[in-house]
Amino acid sequence: MANTLKLDIKEPADELKTRFKKETNAQKKERLHALYLLKSGKVTTLESLSRLLSRDTSTLYRWFQKYKHEGLDGLLKVYKPAGRPITIPPEALEKLKLRIQSNEGFNSYGEIQSWLKEACGVDVDYHVVYRAVRYKFQGKFKSNRRSRSRRNSPLSALQISSFN
Repeated sequence: MANTLKLDIKEPADELKTRFKKETNAQKKERLHALYLLKSGKVTTLESLSRLLSRDTSTLYRWFQKYKHEGLDGLLKVYKPAGRPITIPPEALEKLKLRIQSNEGFNSYGEIQSWLKEACGVDVDYHVVYRAVRYKFQGKFKSNRRSRSRRNSPLSALQISSFN
């Protein structure tokens, strides 16, 4: 066949199949599946693989070029954008982390914002504080659903599940 795809896959088909079954990342799993289908001989052309995986042929070609040049580890490397760096200085973040771990805690993100301004001299936006506490420290305010008899009860303090 003129359209047969010739790719030298070094890994055995059974190894690709076990890695495919164990993989939890969808992008990596899809790429392993493509390699397995080619190695096992279930698919021989780029067009048939494209239809089977519902991917454009140019995408599959790019994957296979990456595999040729960088191997399996290069193919399975998933791009993760860096994102914008946090605007709170590391020293202030460390003080905030210690304050949250202490028994004092905070009752709101606005309170954390004002504490950062007073104690650390850092004037940041409310959303910066929210993202730092919520995503960097994985913390969120836990409050019980209020019943009619407890409407005036105070909010519970910030709880942190774990620190990175």
